[in-house]
Amino acid sequence: MEKLLEELKKQLQDALKSQEIIVDEVTFKEENKYKFLTVTLDKIGGIDLDTIVEATKVVNEIVDKMDIPEENYILDVVSKERG
Repeated sequence: MEKLLEELKKQLQDALKSQEIIVDEVTFKEENKYKFLTVTLDKIGGIDLDTIVEATKVVNEIVDKMDIPEENYILDVVSKERG
């Protein structure tokens, strides 16, 4: 799974580069009997909700093509937390 996540991150970085979006992290975790594929995005100066929505369309398309072997999981596209 680790190699698959690395390849996914690379493809997402390539696809989102033109929008100056940084793919900070791609993780696959199980929490409370649910599985989450989480893609954490960032952008210099911060990333707004509209940008996340547009980026999610790109992320979803690439994830679908990657054919993740897990049958059921939740795709979660989030912005990097700023403290």
